[in-house]
Amino acid sequence: MSGEIFQELRRCLLSGEPVGLVLVTRVADEVAALTPLASKLLIRPGATVLGSLGEPELDRVVSRDALAMLERGVSGTRHYGSRGEARREEIEVFVESFVSPPKLIIFGAVDFSRALVEVAKVLGFVVTICDARPVFATRARFPLADEVVVDWPDHYLEEVGPTLGARDAVCVLTHDTKCDVPAIIGALSSNVGYLGAMGSRRTHEKRWERLLEAGASEDELRARLMSPIGLDVGARTPEETAVSICAEIIAVRSGRAKGAMSSLRDGSGPIH
Repeated sequence: MSGEIFQELRRCLLSGEPVGLVLVTRVADEVAALTPLASKLLIRPGATVLGSLGEPELDRVVSRDALAMLERGVSGTRHYGSRGEARREEIEVFVESFVSPPKLIIFGAVDFSRALVEVAKVLGFVVTICDARPVFATRARFPLADEVVVDWPDHYLEEVGPTLGARDAVCVLTHDTKCDVPAIIGALSSNVGYLGAMGSRRTHEKRWERLLEAGASEDELRARLMSPIGLDVGARTPEETAVSICAEIIAVRSGRAKGAMSSLRDGSGPIH
């Protein structure tokens, strides 16, 4: 079985498919016969788990947790009882996630977008700039972007929306209702992990009304839309704003969005 696991792991790595490898790294003496050291599982979204840790219920629980880690693109150590019980230390496993870089789609070829591309590339994002105006959406203006697309947001999201996941982000920087409302509505229909939109609180209020008219629900908007975009760090320049946006993306992805430093969305008063 180990040979099959490593062959499939190699295939996934070469093809760029997300895959997680679970390896037992420590076992208590009383369960060593049931779950030997170096027992393995191979986890792939929507596919049968390969391998076994020696106990079906342990396989089920570890596979579930490993898949959740794979979806977030994180690796780490977890501990279980001999049959997958939580808060037990009988078995230690290491989960290594192999995933493609996260995607960042920026709608709006504006000066803030150029700064956001630069910061996001440092963080390892594959960045796309999308704008329906060909005079602004050019490779010359965004040389660091991985892709520059001339298209309307809703059309582009119809194509790429199904590929977006929890590690990916959509930032709407257009300040134009006819562009940002379709972009937000399209992103809401995807599984993208972060969705933010730039604008003042007044702009946000007007946009909120348009989003409701377009069919979005208040509950969904409150749960997923970060607007005004970014952490409240007092940003003023495009570069500072880009840092605050990327910091918020990281906070949302790691579950720290409600930490000591609040998002602009959750505050009041002027944002500059």
